[in-house]
Amino acid sequence: MTGILALGPHDPVDLSAFGRDPWWMVLAKAVAVFAFLVLTVLAAILIERKVMARMQHRYGPNRVGPFGVLQSLADGIKLALKEGITPAGVDKPVYLLAPIIATIPAFMAFAVIPFGPEVSVFGTRTPLQLTDLPVAVLYILAITSIGVYGIVLAGWSSGSTYPLLGGLRSTAQVISYEVAMGLSFAAVFLYAGTMATSGIVAAQNGTWYVFLLLPSFAVYVVSMVGETNRAPFDLPEAEGELVGGFHTEYSSLKFAMFMLAEYVNMTTVSALATTLFLGGWHAPWPLNMWAGANSGWWPVLWFVGKVWCFMFGFIWLRTTLPRLRYDQFMRFGWQLLIPTALVWVLVAGAIQAWALAGHDASVLAPVVSLAFTLVVIAVLMVRHRRQKEPEPGIDRALISLPFDPMAGGFPVPPMPGQYLPEPARRALPSEADAKEASHG
Repeated sequence: MTGILALGPHDPVDLSAFGRDPWWMVLAKAVAVFAFLVLTVLAAILIERKVMARMQHRYGPNRVGPFGVLQSLADGIKLALKEGITPAGVDKPVYLLAPIIATIPAFMAFAVIPFGPEVSVFGTRTPLQLTDLPVAVLYILAITSIGVYGIVLAGWSSGSTYPLLGGLRSTAQVISYEVAMGLSFAAVFLYAGTMATSGIVAAQNGTWYVFLLLPSFAVYVVSMVGETNRAPFDLPEAEGELVGGFHTEYSSLKFAMFMLAEYVNMTTVSALATTLFLGGWHAPWPLNMWAGANSGWWPVLWFVGKVWCFMFGFIWLRTTLPRLRYDQFMRFGWQLLIPTALVWVLVAGAIQAWALAGHDASVLAPVVSLAFTLVVIAVLMVRHRRQKEPEPGIDRALISLPFDPMAGGFPVPPMPGQYLPEPARRALPSEADAKEASHG
């Protein structure tokens, strides 16, 4: 694609460098992106198991290869050699297509991610990016949304209850958290004046948007964890509730494709966070004081390093936090993330309008960004404390919702706002009664 895109009173974004590569260069870039993603997945699986083991005071994989470095390769071979079982009663065409639908969009989304500036490859000047579009970020949102169809169709076509529930959960999850993610992008578009990824990276040449748009960054980081179905938001595949979720009935390579799509999606959202908020391939401080830090092939190293910081965050969250309940997960998205993102877009728009009117907003923007974030955190803490402490002078039994812990034939804990009524509490044997009965 060629041409120049301009949104609002910003400098135009030049996209003329894209669409001029010879065919062999396009093919080489596509193969390089594919190889980068596959190698990142292999490394991520091994590093995740190693890091989780260290955090949990145990050994990770250490048998296959030196220090266990071939464990990911062994897992892939094991899955490939396993028998592919297709249960009776499945919708076979959809059942077989679902892993493919989930995997292909995960790779396609990386087509517009910039790895670095223009470089010379065998005498040909080319940007380190497969291509770019005037609406590149919207393209990523659209492509990643298509990948969710693979999860939904996998759950539906399996002909089983638990996979169906996992697929339905994934649908609601994507709808809830993609709204918040899109709103976090809106503030970036306001400041950059473009939706082209190369233009957004160029606009952060001086100051990264993580400092100017800290609330947008926080909303996006939470949303990207929810979008990729990773802990603590891994509700579509909750083992304790749904056996394995949407991929319960899958085995062998079909199961491996779902895992591949999950890890590629983790890499994609991490790369998008790097591009939109951490300056893309620009060198971090103090490396940016070196004159050649943002030229040649060095920016690829800075970009990959930033991506792996986010990948480590995914691993840390999985090791540290328990899975949320489904009602907590949905309430967090609709009652906190979306309203916060909406209000912040209005505030960011007002700051940008102030700057475009000729006023100096270089100090105002980061100060307001930090203040807004602190206010949201304070509101969260106050709200959490109020939810934990009942109002004084009110008996909980009087305001509790109807709740029978034995309604399903086995005891279950109460949901938020549900309390065991007083008569039922008296009916339950006390500890002393239980001890007396056991001795008698």
